[in-house]
Amino acid sequence: MMPPGVFQKVQLQKPKSLLERQESGEERSSNALSTGHSGTSVLDQAQSTLDDTGLSSMSTICPAPLCRQFWKSGSYDNGHSAKISIQNGRNYLHVHPMFLHSNATSHKWAFGAIAELLDNAVDEIQNGATFVIVDKTLNPRDGSPALLIQDDGGGMDPEALRQCMSFGFSDKKEKSAIGQYGNGFKTSTMRLGADVIVFSRHMEDRVLTQSIGLLSYTFLMQAGHDRIVVPMVDYEFNASTGTLEMSRRNDREHFMANLSLLLQWSPYSNEADLVQQFDDIGSHGTKIIIYNLWFNDDGEMELDFDADPQDIHISGDIKKVETCHNWKSVNEQHIANRLHYSLRVYLSILYLQIPESFKIVLRGQNVEHHNIADDLKCIEYILYRPQTAGSVEGEVVTTVGFLKEAPHVNIHGFNVYYKNRLILPFWRVVNYTTHVRGRGVVGVLEANFIEPTHNKQDFERTSLFQKLEVRLKEMAWEYWDCHCGLIGYQVNKKVRASVYAENSSHFVHHGGLEMPVQLEQSLPLTTSEAFGEALRDESKQGSGRKRKAVGLTETERANMKTTGEGGINNNWEIEEIQPINIPDDQLKDEEAARIVQEHKKLLAKCVEYEKSEKELSDKLARLTSELGEAQLEYSQLLAEALSLGPIKKENNVNMSSQ
Repeated sequence: MMPPGVFQKVQLQKPKSLLERQESGEERSSNALSTGHSGTSVLDQAQSTLDDTGLSSMSTICPAPLCRQFWKSGSYDNGHSAKISIQNGRNYLHVHPMFLHSNATSHKWAFGAIAELLDNAVDEIQNGATFVIVDKTLNPRDGSPALLIQDDGGGMDPEALRQCMSFGFSDKKEKSAIGQYGNGFKTSTMRLGADVIVFSRHMEDRVLTQSIGLLSYTFLMQAGHDRIVVPMVDYEFNASTGTLEMSRRNDREHFMANLSLLLQWSPYSNEADLVQQFDDIGSHGTKIIIYNLWFNDDGEMELDFDADPQDIHISGDIKKVETCHNWKSVNEQHIANRLHYSLRVYLSILYLQIPESFKIVLRGQNVEHHNIADDLKCIEYILYRPQTAGSVEGEVVTTVGFLKEAPHVNIHGFNVYYKNRLILPFWRVVNYTTHVRGRGVVGVLEANFIEPTHNKQDFERTSLFQKLEVRLKEMAWEYWDCHCGLIGYQVNKKVRASVYAENSSHFVHHGGLEMPVQLEQSLPLTTSEAFGEALRDESKQGSGRKRKAVGLTETERANMKTTGEGGINNNWEIEEIQPINIPDDQLKDEEAARIVQEHKKLLAKCVEYEKSEKELSDKLARLTSELGEAQLEYSQLLAEALSLGPIKKENNVNMSSQ
């Protein structure tokens, strides 16, 4: 093992002929890159051992400055299209550099591209990663802002880095891994900026390697390449001499050719500055620097580093919310709106759960994890098990409730996660344009039985996804119909809670309700204790009776009168729905029955906690009152004592004189 701090003591053995190699011209370097050696990754030929002479030859297009606006930088004529050339009797389909831009357009949203890079760091938690850093850095060549993303995961050896830079390679075998297509690094980095340089340090079998790779749209276009070339160099630590040396996998000619291109097109103009970037990586980890960041259509840099020194914003993406003036700021500052332009807010909900040992550090400050379910009140849990051709395809428990700010917020929708990663935030499965039914209803679920799209901002439109969409729409309506009165909305005289079951004929008909037995169990409603008691008391006397919500406190009544659409009055009435009691022998699905019973126990505990809280509150009020009285009595006694003080002193003087 190497002693601590050895990386600060490493002396580089800089090749003597570096300057001469740099002066030899770019075309010579390009020809050296084309021979297929492992010192370079050519994406369209991977690691072929065939003779690919001329693979990275120059096209006849004239170098032109890149357009800095992302959505305009991919414009090109037919003369730039990919070509097929015949070499030694073999055909190779070459990928034109323009494909990098076309591929990156799958990310419509810059934050989605950043999240893609963070997924790679989160997947490294299994390899010991404890943090990922997202920060602003500067391009030393021109002082322009660049984006830094760095983690302390296992890092990549030379082979892994070449696969990372290529298309379709993915060695993530864990079922919990978020990445799976082997395309995310290219799409995300090229969506954020024209160029990216990667530094990765890896330790395996007591051999430490340092690899550097450059994926540069600017280089490929301005140099006139008609196919994708990625210059890379590798170093190995020589334990006997305590120095970094050129990797033995490279011959000197190709190492020098790649290094020459790195120093010409990367932010670092000499080898010492290039290798110095490893100093803060530690014994293993990866650092990604994206530079020449894109501008939006208004000519502003898309990533705004100046609006908040502890955050990264998307320029000009703050949306105004149309709502009541008194609650306008609450709506605009809600997490559902801020996540669209604040990276800190978006990252706080990006993962459903995150280990305490792992930190996301944004511009020097930890990102505080936020669970959207904690923002809900009157929570209900619903088990959903979709079926296809008679077989169960998946299982998901959806947490549904009203936002704590309801009914004053015009926010609703379901937050759908996949393998712990947020895919659809506040997905509006119902369009509330003509009525308020469903307003304020928010849900959280993890749907691992459907597949996300490549950009992880949506799901593939499969039949399972369509079934989920239908079911979530019904969940929103059912929940609203049963609970809207609790937050002050006018309740319909007839409240119908229908439950939809996918591909199942197993229902229990009770009081006009359909309750699926095998697929789905709509769990008991979570309401305030007082209102729940009122419902239960009335239900014992039969269904179909009208009754007043006599169990509500005066405060609750006042709140319900002054909020919502139309409000209620003292004679607020609904038509009662008889609670559904399904015999245990009809619950064939043991898991569903277990969840139902567990939910009932949790509800009972909640009632006990509420009672305990009330008792403690009453006790605290009583003690506070007693303390106030004691303080008043003490003050009176103190005043009396002070008034008697001089008399005692005079008596003492008289006694001493005697």
